[in-house]
Amino acid sequence: MGRCMTIFLMILGLLIPGKAIAAAAPAKSVIAHAAVNARVLPLWAAKEQGFFSKYGVPTEMIFIRQAPTLVAALTSGDIQIGYTGGTAVLGAAASGSDLKILAAFTNRVTYDVVARKGIKTPEDLRGKIFGVQSIGGTVWMGAILALEHFGLDPNRDKISLIAAGDQSVLAQALVTGTIDVTVLDGVMSRTLRENGYPILAELSKANIPITSVGIVAKGSFIDKNPQTVENLLRALLESEAFIFGPANKGTAMAILKKYLRINDQEAEEGYKDVITGLDRKPHASLAGLRNVQRLMKLRNPNVEKVKVEDLVDDRFMKKLDQSGFIDEMYAKYGVK
Repeated sequence: MGRCMTIFLMILGLLIPGKAIAAAAPAKSVIAHAAVNARVLPLWAAKEQGFFSKYGVPTEMIFIRQAPTLVAALTSGDIQIGYTGGTAVLGAAASGSDLKILAAFTNRVTYDVVARKGIKTPEDLRGKIFGVQSIGGTVWMGAILALEHFGLDPNRDKISLIAAGDQSVLAQALVTGTIDVTVLDGVMSRTLRENGYPILAELSKANIPITSVGIVAKGSFIDKNPQTVENLLRALLESEAFIFGPANKGTAMAILKKYLRINDQEAEEGYKDVITGLDRKPHASLAGLRNVQRLMKLRNPNVEKVKVEDLVDDRFMKKLDQSGFIDEMYAKYGVK
């Protein structure tokens, strides 16, 4: 009987067309990220710890230098998954793209507001120069939201926002006195704090909504490959739980050192930023998207026409959360 069944299965295998076999295989996903900083750790850890393979998601990870280029590649189908923020998705949606946010790992502003020596309170910022990376970008939004948090208005209080460069350039501009204040990730602000530069606010404690880095894909790709999408999210959710696991701090820091080529102290600071910034249950925040939309429309009126509710596809995150999968992952890695 066993031999007959074996022969039957062999014959059946010969009769199945090659195309049918290929169709049963999971869709390959090219994941792209547009930043190289500690916040990319969930992606890197998922690859290094084999979580993509564990959940049967064939993936290739690439770096694309600018978010608009990443979005263009998503829209054209050259890549399938983007690790990017709400700003990029809203901009694309205003142009007719069908990009959807599947999960958002950071849903609040996490910058520190750092000022030059001599500035002691937010009120001292009136008439000063606020340095940002680019006008309209994420750092610029953080600056505007920080000023709102302080009850300040750039126009009324004559605060000039100027584009000065990335965070390392902004930190140097603060030291040289080219700017008076800026917003920085903790990994950059801690060194300045140690050297006497005042931290006017740690915005991570203020719970100001903004949709930052998350998982994005075209609606058409999601609809055609729901199991691939779900398995991808499973891999990333386990990766996040792994990162939070107390016993895995050393491994997480080693991954940061490998990808960022930094020393032990810098890896320690980067790890602190990740733990502070990541949401344990990365559901996309509509309040965060509305904040992004409100600020973006100052420079792109078309953004106002976008319904932010249409940008989020949360069915997979809801399923994984309600099934207990996320809680199981945190329990697995000893996270309380």
